[in-house]
Amino acid sequence: MKQVLIIEDNEGLALGLRNNLEYEGYATAVAGTAAAGLELARTLRGRRALDLIILDLMLPDTNGYRVLRELRDAGDDTPVLVLTALGEEADKVRGFRAGADDYVTKPFGLMELLARVEALLRRADSGGRRASGDGVARDNASQTAPLVFGDVAVYLGTHTVTRRGELVALRPKEYDLLAALLRRRGDVATRLELLREVWGYGEDVMSRTVDTHVAELRRKLEDDPANPRHILTVRKTGYRLSVGGGPSTLTL
Repeated sequence: MKQVLIIEDNEGLALGLRNNLEYEGYATAVAGTAAAGLELARTLRGRRALDLIILDLMLPDTNGYRVLRELRDAGDDTPVLVLTALGEEADKVRGFRAGADDYVTKPFGLMELLARVEALLRRADSGGRRASGDGVARDNASQTAPLVFGDVAVYLGTHTVTRRGELVALRPKEYDLLAALLRRRGDVATRLELLREVWGYGEDVMSRTVDTHVAELRRKLEDDPANPRHILTVRKTGYRLSVGGGPSTLTL
């Protein structure tokens, strides 16, 4: 049985989440403060009994961003689904940078929340990569010749990325999104295709997650993120990685 930790100070909401998750077959634990949540997370992780954290950003003793950072700094790679009334793009980006795996803005639909929980757990079960201490996902595969576009090199064997010879710290979902674009060799990927491929979501989940992660990739890999040369938007469709001509050529 999958174990979900809910860190939420609204007792009514926490109880509703607990009841619905348990109805779906999950075991749950609930904490109403950041301090209690961190302690529960440490205890459950020590027992190897924690699969997902649902985290409210507005807690009485501190904010959820700090909880996220403490979890990640301590090496806790448990998937985290953030719940918050903060819906601005900057708030979402801040959450992803702190280590969140997904983000749901209140008020939200129960079916959407359950779908996201299922997708995060499914991805974890399938061996989805998590960030190492330097924020870059790695595995034990041997180093191979990189895929290169512009001044960016992507080493598929080790799941590492460099820019102008310097290591770029990509979070696991950022790397997976970049790899999904690379695999298309310049063809367009729709947002729905990327949600399915990278996050495991179905058609019933609508999310700005792709756009937020694309913005982060551009910030880390483009000279001018507002006017990208490589990670391009295809209006009303999705994104593609420019592979045509000059410095944007993808070397395979």
